[in-house]
Amino acid sequence: VEWMEAVNNPEDESAGTRKVPFSKVLYIDRDDFRETPPPKYFRLYPGNEVRLRYAYLVTCTSFVRDPGTGALTEVHCTYDPATHGGDAPDGRKVKSTIHWVSAQHAAKAEVRLYDRLFTVERPDEVEDINEIINPNSLEVLNDCYLEPSLAEAKTGDKFQFERTGYFCADPDSTPEKLVFNRTVSLRDTWSKIEQKQGNRSP
Repeated sequence: VEWMEAVNNPEDESAGTRKVPFSKVLYIDRDDFRETPPPKYFRLYPGNEVRLRYAYLVTCTSFVRDPGTGALTEVHCTYDPATHGGDAPDGRKVKSTIHWVSAQHAAKAEVRLYDRLFTVERPDEVEDINEIINPNSLEVLNDCYLEPSLAEAKTGDKFQFERTGYFCADPDSTPEKLVFNRTVSLRDTWSKIEQKQGNRSP
């Protein structure tokens, strides 16, 4: 295990840093890998090199799918030990940086994604409010994996989950079952492109 130095707030140096464990097996976001990348996709795919935030440059060498379901289960990579901190001594550049957590140290959590409660901008102008309630106003994600330091979060503590949004610890959260609520989402440019293309398969 190696401990990486991570910035708490890139826009505020006074916020300090934290230590993040880096190990052989990591979890990454499913959206950060594609077996066959569409145009302008710069994240992980076979043969491509990306930066692991605060860690190293890694290159995807292979991947594994569940033989029964076809679901992606593993992405295999090699890392360049000379790129500690994410910069290459030879000056080579990569076009994408992705986030990660150590599988050995990750804290498991439930994450609640809140969206608009109503499907129209002016619900007060609608006679039957039940007709405009958004059925997808809440999406609950189970089996999410977060940095281990978040296990110490207190109710109401606020965090930015990189490239995802701003979240706060819910009163339902316990050391045994962490619960975080999204308060503000961040724009994901590639996600919008994929939705337009109708292509979300890994």
